Amino acid sequence: MSTSAVPVNLVDKLAQFSELWSQKKVAVLNDYEVKLAKLKGEFVWHTHEDTDELILVISGRLTIRLRDGDVVLEPGELFVVPRGVEHCTAADEETAILLLEPAGTMNTGDAGGPMTKTAENLS
Repeated sequence: MSTSAVPVNLVDKLAQFSELWSQKKVAVLNDYEVKLAKLKGEFVWHTHEDTDELILVISGRLTIRLRDGDVVLEPGELFVVPRGVEHCTAADEETAILLLEPAGTMNTGDAGGPMTKTAENLS
């Protein structure tokens, strides 16, 4: 991540990686990380007990499954998953998203397991 006075170009950053379900840090805002990820398929059901999670769709289409119904996001739409709400993300096609959450938030929340990955810096 750069600290220079250069804007972050999300299109350029997304072109730098192809790995699915791997969060890439592109900026820091106070104690929050701005992360990009590419998704396809279904993630694990999980909860973030201590924080809300902002998800913004850049391209593709994302379904956020909640126990009481689904939220479907198109490009340019965002949803905030409230803290403590169990959810599962799914994408039928490759989908690029931006996440905003406190530094150190694990992608699988309380679920853990083989899909748990630490966010990597993307220069």
